[in-house]
Amino acid sequence: MPSFQLFFTFPLWLALILHSTTTTTLSQPAAPPPAPPGPTNITKILEKSGQYTVLLRLFRMTKLSNQINTQLNNSNQGMTVFAPTDNAFSALKPGSMNSLSDQQKVELVQFHVVPMFLSTAQFQTVSNPLRTQAGDTTPYNFPLNITTSGNQVNISTGVVDATVANTIYSDGSLAVYQVDTVLLPMRMFGPPAPAPATVPEKNNKKSKADDGVESPADEDGSASAEASGGVSFRYNLGVLMAFIGMFYL
Repeated sequence: MPSFQLFFTFPLWLALILHSTTTTTLSQPAAPPPAPPGPTNITKILEKSGQYTVLLRLFRMTKLSNQINTQLNNSNQGMTVFAPTDNAFSALKPGSMNSLSDQQKVELVQFHVVPMFLSTAQFQTVSNPLRTQAGDTTPYNFPLNITTSGNQVNISTGVVDATVANTIYSDGSLAVYQVDTVLLPMRMFGPPAPAPATVPEKNNKKSKADDGVESPADEDGSASAEASGGVSFRYNLGVLMAFIGMFYL
């Protein structure tokens, strides 16, 4: 082919190639948008971490994982979970968990859940005792106190002291913190509550001056006095009669 014909034909080929490429590119469908994230699930978060098998078993046994997920997705207050590791459960005295009733196991898991979102910064200003899902914060029940020392967060139950070791998950709605000790509540693991002080009973004995009724002691004393007076009167009367009789003899 003469060079002048090649010169005029090359731009035509280039235009055809570009047109074909553009048409192919435009005809491809657009990539779908990313799927929205699913609802927060405490079980999946703990499973992903891989060292909470005992806590997960307790969650499933007590059915509290479903309750937590429901509250998370239907409440604006959020939630905070203190998650003891398997090593923390292994450090308990042998038989500690087996000695608990089903209701006590529920309360133990609830004691690790705070019904509000707490960031690490909020630990500095939290009000003690902190209310948990277990409820009652009075002494010898379920008090939970949090203090800080620099960046360290300490938790006290009155039975054990624990430290927040790591942040497992936090999204502004749910916060999950690793703790190195199982949080043992006072109600189940603490000393028994002291018995209420008893008021001594008042003496039911009343004197004669109190109610005008003679007591047995008063009655005995009066009877003795009356008997003594009667004997004395008869003795004196006898002496007087004997003396008068002397004058008639």
